[in-house]
Amino acid sequence: MDDYMFRSYVTEFKYVHEETSYLEIFNYSDPSFNTCEEHRFRSDELPDEFGNFLHRRGAFAPPKLRPGVELVSGVRLILQQNAQHPETFTPTYLSLTHQAYEDMIRTLHLPFRAIEGSSVVGPFFWSAFDQDDDDPHLQIIFRKSDVRKKGKTRGWELMLSHSFRTHITTGYAKGTPSSDIVESIKHLRACAAQAMHPLLLPVIVLSHDLSMKNDQKQRQARQWLRDLETAVSMRQEVLEEESKYIKGPMIDLDQINMDLVECHSQVLWKRPQAYQEIILAIRQAMDRFWNKAGDDPAYGGKGGVVDKVHRSMLARLDFYQAKLKGIENYAHITLERLTIQRAALYNIIAQKESKLGLQMAGEQRRLAHAAKRDSTSMKILSLLGAIFLPATYLASIFGMTFFNFVPDGGDGGPNDSSSSSSSQNSSSSNNSTPWNPVSPMLWIYFAITVPLTLVVVICWRLWDRRRERRYAAEDADIEEGIEKMEAQIMATMRKRTMSKMRTWEVGKQ
Repeated sequence: MDDYMFRSYVTEFKYVHEETSYLEIFNYSDPSFNTCEEHRFRSDELPDEFGNFLHRRGAFAPPKLRPGVELVSGVRLILQQNAQHPETFTPTYLSLTHQAYEDMIRTLHLPFRAIEGSSVVGPFFWSAFDQDDDDPHLQIIFRKSDVRKKGKTRGWELMLSHSFRTHITTGYAKGTPSSDIVESIKHLRACAAQAMHPLLLPVIVLSHDLSMKNDQKQRQARQWLRDLETAVSMRQEVLEEESKYIKGPMIDLDQINMDLVECHSQVLWKRPQAYQEIILAIRQAMDRFWNKAGDDPAYGGKGGVVDKVHRSMLARLDFYQAKLKGIENYAHITLERLTIQRAALYNIIAQKESKLGLQMAGEQRRLAHAAKRDSTSMKILSLLGAIFLPATYLASIFGMTFFNFVPDGGDGGPNDSSSSSSSQNSSSSNNSTPWNPVSPMLWIYFAITVPLTLVVVICWRLWDRRRERRYAAEDADIEEGIEKMEAQIMATMRKRTMSKMRTWEVGKQ
């Protein structure tokens, strides 16, 4: 079943090219024969060199040893330490050709199931024995694949197989530049004498993945949290210049909200629970190995080199487990405090929205009063116009005496119309002096109208100013009422949401 599924998956996967190298570590009973070599495969002869490495032919053939010198342990790895292709850790992609990948899996006795783990998320560890009873192999898969960042996939992968007959660990190691595979391989070469233990490289990779960077991330997140608490709780003990969120009387709520999300993400970076499960899986693999190798004299038994390495690795795993437990508790407290600050921030935002609503209500109230005043003024003007304009218009037409339509000598009575017209005709025929209908006293109209208009305008202006003072007093009363209402609402809301006496000064009571 495993063979069929492996072949079906290989045919479906796509190939991307990556630079490939190899690492060989051999330890002999005579240390003068020990070797530790790492070289890159030549691209022009890659298929031939790759096949020779897998089958230990040509330049990779085992050396001739003196009588009495035996191979004690060894590590043979195919490496892709700086995988650069954007799709290199995408599911359904291989960084070796289909034929080379299949030959590597079958020749080095690597687990067939590894290809099915190309889409797993988070850290993943698996170990089991294969079905070869004549030459049993302990197979290991250890990988971690992250989502894309800046268009490139990230992660690392280990496939290992340890032969209890030859004491050689073969495998495949791959990692992007963001991983710790390069440092892990350097570390492995420095520990070449301990290469007989098949879990050495997985524990080294785990050690680099759980470096002090993880602790520093949590410490930075806690300091970040304290800055956020200072801004959200508005502690008077902290000066304004000590907080980047407090700018005078204002608080940068948008920046606080963004930083709360970023701080939460930083706390969740490399969650301890996942790595605690990885440590348990590695311990189970170490138990499988030692249950089979502990009684084998080739591994030195109790008190031998492998036993010392084994106990040292178990102690390191216990150390990481204790450290992860502390980080878990520390991160849990940080997350709880972040939750509290997020709730407090939402309350502050609600208060700000309420205050804005109050301001809008006050402005609308002021606009309503102004509209009411304008409507009153317009009513007065309309009323005055309705009363005086028709009479004024008619009086101006029928009552003006500055246009003299009566001839000189007439008294303007109704019986004098014919006589005036006849006398006008006779006088016009006898005298050539023209008759002027416009009176020379027209200036009296303007002399009276202009001062009277000015008096009316001045009186209206004085009355309007008095009215404006009354309106200003009313506006002041409105403003005072709005401010009192706003202060009362804000005090009530703050009393319900946050109290320094309850949250900050509890220890001082």
